Amino acid sequence: MNWPMLALPLTALLIALLLVRATIGYAHRRGMLDQPGQRRSHVIPTARGGGAGIVAAVVLTVPVCLWFLPAAWPVPVIVALLLALLLVALVGWWDDHSNLPVLPRFCAQLLAAAVLAGALLSTAGLSFWWWPPLVIAGAWSINLHNFMDGIDGLLAQQAIFVMAGFALLAALVGQVALAIACVCVACACAGFWVYNRSPARIFMGDVGSGSLGLLVFALAALLWRTSPALAWPALILCCTFVTDASLTLLTRMLGGRRWYTSHREHLYQWMVRRRHTHAEAGAYYLGWNLFVAAPLAMLAFDHPRMALPLCIVAYVVASAAWLALKRRYLRRHRHKVRHVYQ
Repeated sequence: MNWPMLALPLTALLIALLLVRATIGYAHRRGMLDQPGQRRSHVIPTARGGGAGIVAAVVLTVPVCLWFLPAAWPVPVIVALLLALLLVALVGWWDDHSNLPVLPRFCAQLLAAAVLAGALLSTAGLSFWWWPPLVIAGAWSINLHNFMDGIDGLLAQQAIFVMAGFALLAALVGQVALAIACVCVACACAGFWVYNRSPARIFMGDVGSGSLGLLVFALAALLWRTSPALAWPALILCCTFVTDASLTLLTRMLGGRRWYTSHREHLYQWMVRRRHTHAEAGAYYLGWNLFVAAPLAMLAFDHPRMALPLCIVAYVVASAAWLALKRRYLRRHRHKVRHVYQ
């Protein structure tokens, strides 16, 4: 490994460490504090907006990786990625300062995904019919990562795992530029995690969660463009968050609840409500990632013909685990409520 491959991730780590620390003071001065409440899982006012440190670290390192390292990417793709990231981050930063209505936020997210998808398709010569599903996937990734940013350290931990997995997949197919870019994102998240691990000193905010959602989509799309078979192991690596966010949203919609409002119905939130600590809930997700998602992803990479069935297996098993645990927590909750009123 030559020096840029080591220096760029270290630079991302240091930038995130320094800027997230500075953001804590800035957030307190500007009153950017998430207050405890019935629909939230923290118990003391906590600064938000620390994801800006991740964004800055990524902006200053990832384009360099994709442009200058071996197996470099076309300039239009790099520019589109940068513009999309800055758009999502800017809207998120605005929302962290003063609540932004849902519609303009969603329109900005669609525009960011559309710009990135258009650049990918135009440089790869792929059919326009890929554009709508890519835009939808990009917008969903942005929002599901926002939904899953609800307890200390969880989203940063997940992003480190997913980006490490993406980096390994890229390295195994000789995509050095993409591999080091993914390592840079993982290092930026690690710099943020230092301040976000339980008990958190700062939260990521929409500037961070939305930006990470876009980056997961974007780098997974670059893997897919490198080799279509890599899409399945990449999806497997993301199965915990995709399953929890998707099934929670679906159950709220089927239950007639206002699915677009704040709530505490994700599985990780039920874990905390049932007296698990934030660190313990994060450990459950990490355990699944290391002992289920990672092995299945490597099997899918090693056996491309079985990649799609293995991806289906990962999501079916994850869904079964989600339903079993959710039913268990709900049963305990109802029992506790009956006991209180008896």
